[in-house]
Amino acid sequence: MLELKNIKKTYHVGDVETKALDDISVSFRKKEFVAILGTSGSGKTTCLNIIGGLDRYDSGDLIINGKSTKDFKDRDWDAYRNNSIGFIFQSYNLITHLSIVANVEMGMTLSGVSASEKHKRAMEALEKVGLKDHIHKKPNQLSGGQMQRVAIARALANDPDILLCDEPTGALDTSTSVQIMDLIKEVAGDKLVIMVTHNPQLAEKYADRIVSFQDGKIISDTNPYNEQEETREFSLKKTSMSFLTALKLSANNIRTKLGRTFLTSFASSIGIIGIAVILSLSVGFQMQIDKFEADTLQQMPIMITQQSMSMDAETMEKMSKEATKYKEYPDEQKIYVMDSMQETVMHTNKFTDEYLEYVDNIDKDLCKGMSYSRLVNLNMIRKDGDQYVPVTAGNMNFGSYPVSLKDEPNSFMEEHYDVLCGRMPENETELILLVDTKNRVNNTILKELGFDTDSTEEYSFDDIIGTEVKVIMNDDYYVTTEYGTYTFNTDYKAMYESENSITLTVAGIVRPKEDSPTSMVSDGGALAYSDALAQRVIDNAMDSEIVKAQEDSDVNVLSMETLDEETKNQTLAYLGGNATPFMIQLYPYDFETKDKMLEYLDDFNEGFEEDEQIIYTDMAGMVSSMSNGIMDGITLVLIAFAGTNLIVSLIMIAIITYTSVLERTKEIGILKALGARKKDITRVFDAETFILGVCSGLLGIIIAKLLTFPINSIIYAMTDLKSVAQLKVSHALILVGISTVLTILGGHIPARMAAKKDAVEALRSE
Repeated sequence: MLELKNIKKTYHVGDVETKALDDISVSFRKKEFVAILGTSGSGKTTCLNIIGGLDRYDSGDLIINGKSTKDFKDRDWDAYRNNSIGFIFQSYNLITHLSIVANVEMGMTLSGVSASEKHKRAMEALEKVGLKDHIHKKPNQLSGGQMQRVAIARALANDPDILLCDEPTGALDTSTSVQIMDLIKEVAGDKLVIMVTHNPQLAEKYADRIVSFQDGKIISDTNPYNEQEETREFSLKKTSMSFLTALKLSANNIRTKLGRTFLTSFASSIGIIGIAVILSLSVGFQMQIDKFEADTLQQMPIMITQQSMSMDAETMEKMSKEATKYKEYPDEQKIYVMDSMQETVMHTNKFTDEYLEYVDNIDKDLCKGMSYSRLVNLNMIRKDGDQYVPVTAGNMNFGSYPVSLKDEPNSFMEEHYDVLCGRMPENETELILLVDTKNRVNNTILKELGFDTDSTEEYSFDDIIGTEVKVIMNDDYYVTTEYGTYTFNTDYKAMYESENSITLTVAGIVRPKEDSPTSMVSDGGALAYSDALAQRVIDNAMDSEIVKAQEDSDVNVLSMETLDEETKNQTLAYLGGNATPFMIQLYPYDFETKDKMLEYLDDFNEGFEEDEQIIYTDMAGMVSSMSNGIMDGITLVLIAFAGTNLIVSLIMIAIITYTSVLERTKEIGILKALGARKKDITRVFDAETFILGVCSGLLGIIIAKLLTFPINSIIYAMTDLKSVAQLKVSHALILVGISTVLTILGGHIPARMAAKKDAVEALRSE
């Protein structure tokens, strides 16, 4: 039962003003066809307010099944319109960008009916009104009578208690009007039908009750119903529109404006394009810096020497300031005193067995390779035909090559060097000749190996491979004199043929790879051996007569010069009497592992006084610290500059959304009449801005990605740097997210404005 009582308010409909309805009490039966016949517009006004507002009876009282609506909130009216009332409008009020099936389903969507169920009921309703063959059409593809049939199907699909018909035939011709009225009469069944009309003939023909209004007052009621009873407990099922439904609704609307949507998305994407390109360049240049740093690590490994300069990045900065303290080419006739070592401190590292073991046990996942430099001199002789010639190791850039800790010993060398001929060493008696990137070898190296560099400027690889020299042990290489001192043995043949000598063979020729640093090879190449060879020689030298004699003497047993403690230790190391390395070189995988490696080395110094600590030299860290943060700073400034475009985009989206609100005012009224809540209306426009945000973000990323190709070409032509601009997937996803969030924020205020629109006023808009 629906009852209106004591309504005292004036409403406006177009140019028609109703009179106050004084002390009206009108009750309706559950099953009747009522025609509200207004002779001066007042009847239509009354019903329009029921259709569009219902909640506007703030000074009167609407009784529904015995329950007063005075305390109804917005959500209660929304639920009541959705669950209890089906609307049939004079102008159909269909959403033009939806199919007729979607139009019929909309009310059920707000009711939370499942997709399969609402589609089934929509098809049944459309079949009932004779539109089964038109289900795939849009409203603008139908005639006026067919559109009104869709409106009837929509009103019936949600199985309402009441049908409110506002001049259902006002926009139709006579023949179609009869068909529509017959259809309403037929399909209404046991529902309460309230029809507002100014056509008395129509009311007389179809209504079983006619309530006539004149000047805002009831002048007649052909079948009044005044019984007051509560037939059932009154309850409302709250309406709700999911965000997915709002997305579909907005997507259908956007499809009708693809050109404008594209231009809007493109304009909004300009800021995203700028930031994406900046990030791409930042990532690419950072990768170049990382590669440079990785190369730097190989060229400048962490070095731990017995004598170290304690000079950190802060000290280097002070030295740089000191260098700029005085101007270049001064006119003053003065001399300024400086001390180049004033900011450096020489520190002696005491390599104990404990420390050497600590370094040897370093995590293999941090250290890719390790090499030792020892002061021991390798006594060498080569055979040249029938002649035996001493070899000077100092003329051959002679040193040990790094070995891998984690994999095969030669994997470090194989990673950074190509074998041009022969093979990598398989034991400590095999040498490798390292040529530079131009396949050059210094003539002094070749001369020491027995090649005549004065007569030719080139040799084949096969000429070099297999070249032999022999390492002579101390007891064969040094002999005593009649004065008890030691001198060099001159019987080279005997030394060469001694069973104690070690034969060294050039096993391979290697060259740095094109994409690898050349840490061990300067112009002119080098000859390299395994540290295992040096340890073998030292093990033998420890028991040699000359080492024992030098240990017991405070003078050089070769030159008879007086030695202090430091010089004596160096002399012993030269003779092989000291196994402690002079320098240890550690090669980390990258800067991250380098930092962890330094933490490991620093941990050893915990608890030691400063003069007892082991200080290392991290030249790569010093170089990188000077430029650290420059790229980040430049990137942030450029992003901030490009970010202003996002603010402009946000304002533009707000304007576009507001325009869309104005264009879709009638759709807002329809949705409200069907029971959509304010938050549902807001959600529809938020969904539209969500789609615009995603589209503009994706479009910006696509355009930015395409721009990286010409940008890379230009940079390569100018700097020889390849593929600098690289857009990371993570950055792309973040930028799409930012675009979406900002766009939603920009459109949310117009969306809230749309939600607050009055349903009746919205329905009247064109």
